[in-house]
Amino acid sequence: MVATDPTWLPSLSYDEGELRKMDSAFVMADGTALGSRAGIRPGDPGLAVSLAGTTVNVTAGTATATRANQGVYRSQLAATSPGTLAAANASFSRIDLVYLRIWDTSVDSSGLQKSDTVYLAGTASASPVAPTPGGTEIYIPLATITVPSTGGGGTGAATVSSAVRQLTVAPGGILPVSSAADIAASGLYAGQVRYNTVSGGLEIWTGSAWQAQGIWASFTPSWTASTTNPTLGNGTLVSRWCRVGRMINWMGTLTLGSTSNGGTGLWRMSLPVTAASGGSVPTWRGVFSYLKPGDNDYIGQVILAPGGTVVDFVIKSGANSSSTQNVSNTAPVAAVSGNVITWSLTYETAS
Repeated sequence: MVATDPTWLPSLSYDEGELRKMDSAFVMADGTALGSRAGIRPGDPGLAVSLAGTTVNVTAGTATATRANQGVYRSQLAATSPGTLAAANASFSRIDLVYLRIWDTSVDSSGLQKSDTVYLAGTASASPVAPTPGGTEIYIPLATITVPSTGGGGTGAATVSSAVRQLTVAPGGILPVSSAADIAASGLYAGQVRYNTVSGGLEIWTGSAWQAQGIWASFTPSWTASTTNPTLGNGTLVSRWCRVGRMINWMGTLTLGSTSNGGTGLWRMSLPVTAASGGSVPTWRGVFSYLKPGDNDYIGQVILAPGGTVVDFVIKSGANSSSTQNVSNTAPVAAVSGNVITWSLTYETAS
């Protein structure tokens, strides 16, 4: 094999190893040289596992598998029946595994060159886990089958789960992730996009973390004052925020309780993410209200300076243009139980 053969040029011949490695260019990377993420295409209903009595069935389908330094194995299968479900244990449950296997005798010394599906029974246990195929096997998992015990009046009726079924996409494709392992995995490059099916939104890898896009999350800000910080006591302080790119949407509510103390000086709330510095907007402004039940609802603005980490609250306290004041423990009214501040702000983040 000539390691530097490119495709497709006249008068060159290619062996299977070269072609598999060249196919790595068309499959999502796994972070290793010539490596790729094995799996089934999103939305592909093929290779679905089911039970008909004790017969394990797998529908027709296609998938890719991979092996270190071997490139991509592309496989297509007609409908198969890889085996008969092993009998349930009388005392413990069991988890079995169904997987697609590539037999390549040059790698696994099996004497075979084919692909098929395999049913591998697990071990009954008080804490059962799915079995692991042999170390030389080239495979991708398709499903697990949980087989309850027959003891204690149980029937041993088995259930199939496709949670272990791995998906893969072309380079740059948006990969749906749902398993705990996939969600916890780091990205491969800054700008990689995935869809988190658990949180229900897109996430972008920044180079160091997954950054959720348009997914609202809870955030408890720090409530401070310019002289002496307030204490929340039995009051409540809640807020939620989300981001799309560098745009942050943030809203919150502060409700004073009977043991809340407004401190002294001008009130401020900390941001979920630091604001951008400079730019064409000198100050970000949002809407805000200060409600004193039975008295008045003071309408104002929440003010954020470029590069800021906190916001101030400014209210309109009279009819003329200069009648504004910053909210404090005494303005626009004394801070007492039942008073409520609500705010909403959109701003640009620094990163």
